[in-house]
Amino acid sequence: MSAAATILSPIRTPVAPHRPPWRLVVLAFATVYTIWGSTYLGIYYSIQSIPVFLMGAGRFLIAGVILSAVALARGATWPRSREMWTTAVAGILLLSCGTGSVIWAEQQVPTGITALLLTTPLWMSVFEWMRGRRPSRGVIAGIILGMAGLAILIDPRQGGPQHVSPIAAIVLIAGSCCWAAGSLYARYSPLPDSPALATGLEMVWGGLALGVAALATGEVGQLNVARISATSWIAFVYLIVFGSLIGFTAYMWLVRNVAPAMTATYAFVCPVVAVLLGWAIAGEPLSGRTAAAGAAIVAAVAITTLAPRPGERAGILRDADE
Repeated sequence: MSAAATILSPIRTPVAPHRPPWRLVVLAFATVYTIWGSTYLGIYYSIQSIPVFLMGAGRFLIAGVILSAVALARGATWPRSREMWTTAVAGILLLSCGTGSVIWAEQQVPTGITALLLTTPLWMSVFEWMRGRRPSRGVIAGIILGMAGLAILIDPRQGGPQHVSPIAAIVLIAGSCCWAAGSLYARYSPLPDSPALATGLEMVWGGLALGVAALATGEVGQLNVARISATSWIAFVYLIVFGSLIGFTAYMWLVRNVAPAMTATYAFVCPVVAVLLGWAIAGEPLSGRTAAAGAAIVAAVAITTLAPRPGERAGILRDADE
């Protein structure tokens, strides 16, 4: 969720008819898995000395302007008013509410647990169910398994260094719901023909909304650029260049060249990468309870992501080749 805005947004770029070189496929998957799995650490280090909402606003405004400018320079058509409205609503739900919840929660929740709590595919399945699209038995089983994993992970009776604040857990789950709602809204609403332009504009709108939050919470007046550490600056630049631009480019290449079900594997691989990186780099403890809950959640996300829906192929990126 902390990566590009299109993580769960619809992609309408046709899949290439040729078979791409396997080395490029492996490189692209490694890039997406590693970079998007590492953005949780990037957020953790960046907010150590950069106010949370200002960090998010700066990251998405810069990345969004760059991505939009590149898309327009390559011939993308400026969106109509209805398409612009869709990018605004989706950007606010996906980034200011969705990713904003991650940035805020990482002040008190370990990066690995944060990644595990972002069970967006589960909530997308629930919302689709509420819209009248009955899920398959596999999807229902995945939802039940995922809820059980969440219950284990945030059990308030558990103490220790990996205890999750109930408020932080609620914020992250609410953020996942906002991300799912924004994804479904964008899926069924008109978007610019260029996926890069759509994502860039979503980033701009999300960044603007986070900027308003920074103003409302007094972060702008509290900002002291001289006190921002080199580590936070490096992490901030990493989130812009790698998390939003390079990671997005690799993801878009996969969407055009690889089957949707394969591309969708990032949804359950990235949390595993985030947990391992948090343990190896940030020294976050990895308890048996976290491992068990994480295994259940990752399995649930995999099931709900890959289980076929009635009348469609497996994968949350079902619009990829339409």
